[in-house]
Amino acid sequence: MTHMQISTETSSIWLLQAKDFLVEARRLKPGPARNDLRQVAKILREIAKVEGLSTGENLIGAKGSAISSPAKRR
Repeated sequence: MTHMQISTETSSIWLLQAKDFLVEARRLKPGPARNDLRQVAKILREIAKVEGLSTGENLIGAKGSAISSPAKRR
């Protein structure tokens, strides 16, 4: 249970970082710097996805799903 919670938090961290990169990219004018930030965000989302798959979790609704789901508590 603890391992699942830690990996969910780690996946969430990757996704939050990806979101931050996208927010910063939107502030820039179109060009190489903006494209680089968007590419980094894409890679971070892929890392989160792979990490989620390696632990068997579903990233859809992953925020606290290991903790809040009644079926997982039993």
